[in-house]
Amino acid sequence: MEKLLLSDYDYDLPKELIAQDPLTDRTSSRLLVLDKEDGKIEHRSFRDVLSYLNAGDCLVLNNTRVIPARLLGVKEETGAVVEIFLLKRLGTDLWETLVRPGKKLRKGARVRFGDGELTAEIEEVLEDGNRVVRFFFSGIFEEVLDRLGEVPLPPYITHKLADRERYQTVYAKFDGSAAAPTAGLHFTKELLSKIEEKGVRLSYVTLHVGLGTFRPVKCEDITEHKMHTEVYEITEDAAELINQTRANGGRVICVGTTSCRTIESAADETGRVVPKKGETDIFIYPGYRFKVLSGLITNFHLPESTLLMLVSALAGREQVLSAYKEAIRERYRFFSFGDAMLII
Repeated sequence: MEKLLLSDYDYDLPKELIAQDPLTDRTSSRLLVLDKEDGKIEHRSFRDVLSYLNAGDCLVLNNTRVIPARLLGVKEETGAVVEIFLLKRLGTDLWETLVRPGKKLRKGARVRFGDGELTAEIEEVLEDGNRVVRFFFSGIFEEVLDRLGEVPLPPYITHKLADRERYQTVYAKFDGSAAAPTAGLHFTKELLSKIEEKGVRLSYVTLHVGLGTFRPVKCEDITEHKMHTEVYEITEDAAELINQTRANGGRVICVGTTSCRTIESAADETGRVVPKKGETDIFIYPGYRFKVLSGLITNFHLPESTLLMLVSALAGREQVLSAYKEAIRERYRFFSFGDAMLII
């Protein structure tokens, strides 16, 4: 059994390898291919992913869409500038949120956005410091949010995004995420068409990515870490495609850790994926036995992150960290707008 210490998932990354801007051509990212059985590494272009997929395989993609979840406003009583970050929808006009600065936004505080077309009142302060906020507006909330909100970028990206759509996958469909499922950013509609033409099935699932994705692990024994919950849904059609693939001897390859966590959350002990809608707080780390997943397309993840632990569960911690060292030597681009890995 591998050690499960937080410090074992650390690595040194030169700051200049953190990608600040997306490439113009999504498919021109680099692709590091890692054989999870023997640790062999190949260096390819992302568009070459096609040659690693076989007829009869199933590619699982997360079709969530990032919402402009960051709202900057002023506190009505004082005019102080405050930020409200939408985390989870609790009702038509009710949201669980993250607020800054917290001391200024106690229960009953009201915040005004724009010219007052949107206002918010703090209804409840939760144990973890998050706030339940009720919004007041005219018309459709999504349209108001689209005008007043900003698409949040991860804290390690300091450049401003010129095109909002570049932080969305080309198949993004259902609003709800605070962050993009970034492994999917490398695909174009043309590449997906070529993949289907080769006889690979595409199964779309939904998991709304929460800010907890960036929450650091603080306990040295990683098994003590508590994951955030995220809302997901797998339709009957999506589940059937995955189950048929496995029954026919094909491989189920997930695009991103969010797709992986979704299907593993919805699978029974035999590996059969059940159509369902719910919340998951699944934490996958070495020692986990994958019930459905055969392979994974993913980006390079932050040191000591739960995402790096998930990838290590699939390919082994030492092999993964060795591949990361190789990627650093080869000057791969890291994190959300960076290059990709295929673990197969």
